[in-house]
Amino acid sequence: MAGELRRALLELLTRPGNSRCADCGAPDPDWASYTLGVFICLSCSGIHRNIPQVSKVKSVRLDAWDETQVEFMTSHGNEAARATFESKVPPFYYRPTFSDCQLLREQWIRAKYERQEFLHVEKQEPYSTGYREGLLWKGGGPGQWTVLKSEVCADRTRGWRLKYFNKNDAKEPKAVMKIEHLNATFQPAKIGHPHGLQVTYLKDNSTRNIFIYHEDGKEIVDWFNALRAARFHYLQVAFPGASDADLVPKLSRNYLKEGYMEKTGPKQTEGFRKRWFTMDDRRLMYFKDPLDAFARGEVFIGSKESGYTVLEGLPPSTQSHHWPHGITIVTPDRKFLFTCETESDQREWIAAFQKVVDRPMLPQEYAVEAHFKHINPKEESPEAPGFCTRVAAQLDSRRAYVPRCGPGMARWGSGKPIR
Repeated sequence: MAGELRRALLELLTRPGNSRCADCGAPDPDWASYTLGVFICLSCSGIHRNIPQVSKVKSVRLDAWDETQVEFMTSHGNEAARATFESKVPPFYYRPTFSDCQLLREQWIRAKYERQEFLHVEKQEPYSTGYREGLLWKGGGPGQWTVLKSEVCADRTRGWRLKYFNKNDAKEPKAVMKIEHLNATFQPAKIGHPHGLQVTYLKDNSTRNIFIYHEDGKEIVDWFNALRAARFHYLQVAFPGASDADLVPKLSRNYLKEGYMEKTGPKQTEGFRKRWFTMDDRRLMYFKDPLDAFARGEVFIGSKESGYTVLEGLPPSTQSHHWPHGITIVTPDRKFLFTCETESDQREWIAAFQKVVDRPMLPQEYAVEAHFKHINPKEESPEAPGFCTRVAAQLDSRRAYVPRCGPGMARWGSGKPIR
């Protein structure tokens, strides 16, 4: 009898929808919730164990099953569970995969089965109303955290923006971030907190990072989905003919690759220095510390059709590098040289760069490329004699913006269009 029940369970795994985890999509699930009727992976089974009032789990291959439990699994399954527990998932709500962090998968599972947020629309209010405010912890550098008040708006009357205040009673925000240029991604390892969220936005045409967290996992995931909801509603207005399927991939993005490499300067005679690198779509940014607010520099990586190439190794004459595994990125204007500590790091970085280079550029990416070509504030100080004149001469007179110049004005800002 036990053998027949085991064979029946294994046969159920071959049915449509059951060959992948019901919650994260991992292949070949070996566990099941016999109270929910779903097949799940080992990792998600651990989360299910933490909600025993809702879900009870067993190994498909190792645990003993009785006839009633197998019959329940037969009459349910992953597709039936999705039709019930995911029937009203908002299009902007992030559906985690097996490569996402524990927090996202846990809150997705709790939202589905424990809180049943996708059966009752009124339970989605924390992230669906278009407005949210509350207190979050914000990082101010290594080991420095302060409480800030945050506010996100997602309509045309109040503006598409995220604001934060450095005091609870402050009338004016410390920063205002346009939803148009905002991205959010969970970074628990880098931030040093399991609920750590990195938010990036463009400030004066440079990428600005802020790092936040909340002690309550549900709260920070609600914030994350509120930001995705705000971007979704903004994009619906900006692109009225686009479908939900077209907009959802644009709501937030994870980084292609992060980690330490060594780099040298534009002359390629300077010593190599260890820096933290982040590959964000076509922007390769490098930082002295992973939690720096601004990058020390940014490199645009285009497509092979536009003259961009990734090579293994360094030019033969290269000196002064400590790490042995080199990478050369060839652009239409110059070569960028990097070194990795291990061969596996080198392979991973080359794969990430190659993925970007192999992808054809979109029309809007050519405008970003032009900005990087004409203005690179990291290669010359704005205080250098004649800097503004040289930059202005390079810019298109109808649409370009000049940097703010003068003593102490090393960051870039929007000036008036050159006429």
